[in-house]
Amino acid sequence: MLFLPAAALCCLCSALVAMAAQLIQDDLTLTMRVDGDVSFSCRGTDKCYNGYPYVWWYEKKDTETFTRILLLKLSDCSIASTYNHPQQNDFSAVNNQNGCELKIQTVKLLHSATYCCSCVSVAHRNWVYIFGSGTKLFVTGEQVVKPVVSVYPAASRAHLEGKSSLLCVASAMFPPLVQFSWNRRKENEEEWLPAEGEQLELRESGRTAAILLVDQDSFYTYKYRCSVQHEGGTVEAQTEQEVPALPDPAPPQVASGPSQYQVRLLCVLYTVLIVKSLVYCCGLSLLMIL
Repeated sequence: MLFLPAAALCCLCSALVAMAAQLIQDDLTLTMRVDGDVSFSCRGTDKCYNGYPYVWWYEKKDTETFTRILLLKLSDCSIASTYNHPQQNDFSAVNNQNGCELKIQTVKLLHSATYCCSCVSVAHRNWVYIFGSGTKLFVTGEQVVKPVVSVYPAASRAHLEGKSSLLCVASAMFPPLVQFSWNRRKENEEEWLPAEGEQLELRESGRTAAILLVDQDSFYTYKYRCSVQHEGGTVEAQTEQEVPALPDPAPPQVASGPSQYQVRLLCVLYTVLIVKSLVYCCGLSLLMIL
């Protein structure tokens, strides 16, 4: 049965937002001119359930919801259903090493949208839907421009809790979508390794920024480097940022007792007070006798 019940389709729409991408779509964006042709990859379909060997392709325009385009058989990438998409004759399927690709033979302005693939998998004996990250198609005459990438230490009080934050900014690019990644190495070593930490992305017209929050190491100083994946290629920041090791805790201060000089001074003062009191008492007694 190739058509899913309505309840399953509702779950599918929710899953498109809630679930992490597990299928692999190689391109974040694609920029094409009118009348060109374009294909969208979808790898990782070996995770799809053998009992339901199909892959869906969806179209998502900026102001609209997801629209089904095609249902393809995984065995030969033949079309199982077209779902009466308004431009169904513009789409076809291609079978190659990247899986069942979606192809637009003649690109038009109305094809500007995000295209996403999906299939059914099994987890804990239940059906789940897994998705690709999506590829956004820009139909325009503009040229692809690589981003300018810069990295800075972000102003933050997080270091007070043993953390440090780094800011990476990508600007002046077209198309505007980018993907950030971070690497780090120890101060005296050459090998760069992927960096882990919490990341927040901020987007505005003309630029995109990513803030990475990392834990400071107790022993080592690390250097961090930011790179940006873009349709024009991967661009690395020309500068690196250093995150120093945590400072050694200050030794506890031991309260010291009074010095010998202070003790002697106190004894003299105490003696003077006693003598003064005795003289006063004697004088007062003498006056009373007289």
